[in-house]
Parts: sequence; structure tokens; C-alpha cells
Amino acid sequence: MATEVLPHDHALRSGRRERALAEMEARDIDVLVLGRTANVRYVTGATTLWLAGTQPFGPACILVRATGAIHMLSTWDEGIPEDIPRENLFGLTWNPMNTVTVLRGIEGAPGARRVGTDALSPTFAQLLPMAFPSAELVDGEQAMRAARRIKTAAELAAIRESVGVAENSLAKAVAELRPGVTEQELAGVLLEAAAAGGVTTPAVQDAAWITSREHPWRRVGGGRGVAAGDLVAFTAGVVAGGYIGEVGRTHSVGGRSGKALFARCDALWDRLLSACRPGAPADGLLEAYRAAGEPLPPMPVARGLGLGFDPPVVTEGLPATAAAERLDTNSVLALTAYVWEQGVGAVFRRDTVAITDDGPEPMSTGSGE
Repeated sequence: MATEVLPHDHALRSGRRERALAEMEARDIDVLVLGRTANVRYVTGATTLWLAGTQPFGPACILVRATGAIHMLSTWDEGIPEDIPRENLFGLTWNPMNTVTVLRGIEGAPGARRVGTDALSPTFAQLLPMAFPSAELVDGEQAMRAARRIKTAAELAAIRESVGVAENSLAKAVAELRPGVTEQELAGVLLEAAAAGGVTTPAVQDAAWITSREHPWRRVGGGRGVAAGDLVAFTAGVVAGGYIGEVGRTHSVGGRSGKALFARCDALWDRLLSACRPGAPADGLLEAYRAAGEPLPPMPVARGLGLGFDPPVVTEGLPATAAAERLDTNSVLALTAYVWEQGVGAVFRRDTVAITDDGPEPMSTGSGE
């Protein structure tokens, strides 16, 4: 585990900045004003605090297309990349007019014609026009989403490292699966293994649960221990270096139940992978469930991964969105297969899958089996 605050390496952050600047060029955005944590980290490569929940919008990073310069909100320079000079850092302030003064002083700000922002509050809806008097304010989040959904080679390597930690954590928890062990104990083993791998930030809420034999999409209630014949689902989601990796598997306690259900899950998984072709419509993943004769789950069948969650989100509840989305080369998905049978339980599988020119590439090695 790292003991000092370090920015992302040069190859990682420079590739991402090139993508952000290319999207600004394509959309004719002169200045990007970013406040969302994942977007700020994507552009700057600086280590930022991990925050749960929501926070008010404030300009935390400004990217200028003409110069490529980055200006960043930070009260110190620890963890700030060397290519963001100290004079480009500005501090916290209770007076928003001080922030306006900072923005006005950025080279290229006074003459900017189009300024994109990834979020906006009523206060800054009034203040940003004062900072950029000649500019039209436009939606900059779409530019960031387009940049982030296509991963660079360095990003793909970073995600593989996260998946490796997730797989190892899941395998350690599975090794403790036996009658009498509780879900909490299994979750503790998984999280301890992730921490030993240098990750203390989980990306998912649950780690292990006994699947219900009476109700689809549910877990056994009452906090009882695992019993012989139970189907126990594990999911390991970690945030390593800012990048999310996820792996999920189901295991039968005693290995005697659910063999036909595992076969159904494997058949569904093969259909899902076949639908992961570059340029294919994302709703092909929903059709894979229908073609396999399996009901669609309430959770997303697929969602993009990266520095946080990226597009697309493919779920039965958003059919129009799924139909409009395309699976892009070098995008990364958390892909989920889920089948259930009355009296038996559920079999669940999730893998982190990269879409390549040659088709889908699962980024896990199978060590979580």
C-alpha cells in the first residue's frame, strides 16, 4: 500500500488529457469548468479525497483548450502533478467573488466564447457569466462522458490491476465458505483481503449473501448462517488507484445443488459475451436475456467502469437509453448474468469485460471461481 500521496503517472494522465482536449475541440468548447470528483481526477491526475454522497458544485478544475493549461482548487501541492505549476493552484474561499476573480485571471478566460461545465448550482449559474463575460455556457458533462468511456491503454492496465485485487479478495472469501459461517464473516474476509491488497474503498455495498429459494432477486433474511445446499453469491468491487474493478460469482455449499442452474447461467453468459461486439447496440445485452429465456434482473445488465461509473448503463428500466447506446471499442463494462429457480436459489456472475476490436475480453483470470 502506498504511504505517500502521489499523482497518477504521466502516461496515464497525459492520455486522458488528450482525450478531454479532443472532445473540447470536437464540441468547440474553449474552457471546461469541472466540479465532479471523477472528472477532476481524470483531467488532473491528482489524488483527491474519496467522498460518499453528494456535495455542492464548485469549480475545482479548469482546463483551457488553447493552452492545455490546468488550474486546480487545492490548498497544498502534495499529490499535484509536476505539470500543474503552483501558481495554477487556487485555495478555498467562503466568498464566491474571490473564485470569480481567480477565474477571470486565467489566461484565455476573458475571450472564451463557449464554456462547458459538468454541473451547476443556482449560485454559480449567476457567477460563471461574470467570470466569462463573452461566453455561452454549455453542457460540458457530455464531453467528459465521451472522453471517459473510451479507455487508453494505460487505463486498461489500471483497471486490470483493480480486477486482480477484486479476484484475490473474492477467492479468499470463497475459501472460507462452509456450513455455519455467516454472511458478515465472509464479507469481513473479503474486505480484509482487499485491504491487504492496498484497497480500503469498496465499490459495491454487499460482499456475500445467501440467495433466496422463494423469491427472485432477494437474499435470505434473518441473519442465519450458511447451510448445506445454499447458493451463496459473492461480489468483490474495489476502487484501486481511482479505477473500479468488479468480479462476482456464486458457489454452492457442499457442491450438491444448482448444477442445472449453473448451466443456465453459463448459457446466458455466452449469449451476453456474443452481444459485446464493437459498435453493436447496447440493447443486444437485454435481448440476450430474452433469447436465453431468462427474465431480466432489476439491476443493470451492464454498466461502464473507469474512474467511477461510466456510460453505458444497460437496464430493463431504460429501454430507450439502451437502444440508443453503442458498445465502443476500448470501453469497459461490468457485465452481469443472473438466473433463478424456485426452491433452488440464484446463480449470479459478474465480470469486468473490455470491448476490443476483436470482440469482448474478460479482464478477470478466473481465479475467483
